[in-house]
Amino acid sequence: MSTAVARLRRYVGLILFDSRYLWWLASFVLLGDFILSQLIIRFVPYTEIDWATYMVQTEVYLKGELDYSRITGPTGPLVYPAGHLHIHRLLYGVTNAGSDIPMAQQIYGILYIASLGLTCTIYWLAGGIPNWVVLLLPLSKRLHSIYMLRLFNDCWAVALVQAAIIAYQTGHDDVGTLLFSAALSVKMCIMLYLPALLVVLFMRSGLTATLRHVVTLLASNALLALAFLEEDYWAYLKSAFDLSRVFMYKWTVNWKMMDEDTFLSPLWANGLLLGHFSALIAFGLAVWCNKDGGPWIILRRGLRKPDLPASFGPVTADYIATIFFTSNLIGIIFARSLHYQFYSWYAQQLPFLAWRTRYPVIVKIALIIGIEYSWNVFPSTSVSSTILLAGNTLLLIGIWSGHPNGVQ
Repeated sequence: MSTAVARLRRYVGLILFDSRYLWWLASFVLLGDFILSQLIIRFVPYTEIDWATYMVQTEVYLKGELDYSRITGPTGPLVYPAGHLHIHRLLYGVTNAGSDIPMAQQIYGILYIASLGLTCTIYWLAGGIPNWVVLLLPLSKRLHSIYMLRLFNDCWAVALVQAAIIAYQTGHDDVGTLLFSAALSVKMCIMLYLPALLVVLFMRSGLTATLRHVVTLLASNALLALAFLEEDYWAYLKSAFDLSRVFMYKWTVNWKMMDEDTFLSPLWANGLLLGHFSALIAFGLAVWCNKDGGPWIILRRGLRKPDLPASFGPVTADYIATIFFTSNLIGIIFARSLHYQFYSWYAQQLPFLAWRTRYPVIVKIALIIGIEYSWNVFPSTSVSSTILLAGNTLLLIGIWSGHPNGVQ
C-alpha cells in the first residue's frame, strides 16, 4: 500500500510540477472547461449587449454601404476596424443574420476553448511556471460571460494576438506579424502590444527587418480596409482608430474612485497618456534591454548594423511572452476607461504575470482574486476600482522587481 501511495504521489508531483507533463494537465483543463462552457450555454441566460448592433452594422455593409460614418446600429456607429466587419460578415451568414443565438454561443464557446489552448501553449513555450497554475485559468466567471453570454468582438482580437505571440515565440516572425495585423484589424486595443513587438523585432532581426514588419503591418491592415479607404479614407480612420474617443462614466470599471468631471477632463486624459508613455520608457530603458548591456548599446549596435540583430543573444520565448504581456498590462493600468468586456484583454495573462513577480504564492493568488473580484462587481464602485488599480499596479511593480525579462 505504501508503495502504491508513493507512486501516486510521484505521478501527481510530475503532473503538477514537471514541465514535460504540462499538457497532461492542460488537456484535463481544456476538457473540463469545454464541459463547463456547454453547461453555461445551456443553463445560463444569454444577455444582449452588442451582438445585435454588430449584426445590424454588418447588414448595412452587406447592402453596399462603404462609408464608415454611415454604418450604424442600435447602440451607435461602427467604431472597429475592417477585420471586425469581415469576421461578423461570416458570423452573419452562419447564424441566420444573427438570430440563431445558440449557434453564435457555440462558435464563441469553441473560440473560448481555442483561446485557452493558445494560452496554455504560450505558458508551455515560455516555461518557468508550475504546471498547476493552468488550473487557475478556467476559474474566471467574468471571462466565461464575455465569451458565451455576451458575444463580444474582443474575443476574436485576443485569440489572434495569442496566435501571433506563439508565432513570435517559435521564430515565425512573418506569420506573427500577419496574425498581429489581423488582431489589430479587429480592435484597436491590440496597439497596447506594439511597444513590445518593436522591441522584440529590433533585438532579434535588426532595424531593417523591423521597418519591413511595420510596413507589412500597415499594408495588410490597409488591404483589409481597402474598399472603405477608397470610399472615404478619413471616415474609416476616424471611426476605426479614434484615439480621442471618450467613454461614458457610468460604464467604466476603473477610476470610479474619482468624480465624473475629473474622469471626463482632457487634463486627466493627458495625464494618463503621459503615465503610459513614462512607464513604457522606464521598462524599455531600465529593464527590457538589460540582458544585452543596456538600451544604448543595443541602439548603437542596431543603428550601426541595421541588417543584423541588435541583441547579442537569442530572444527567448519566455522573454517575448513576458514583455508582450507586460506592455499590455501597462496599457490597461493607464487606460482612460475599462469596460467589462475589456477583461478578456488580459484575464488569461494574469497567472503568468503573477509568476513573473517574486511575491509569495499566497500574494500572487490574492492579486489574481482581487483583480477578478473587481471585474465582477456591477456596477463598479470606488472600492472595486481601487482594488483593481491596486492589484494591477502591485502586479506591475512585482514584475519590475521580479523577472521582467522572464526567468529562462
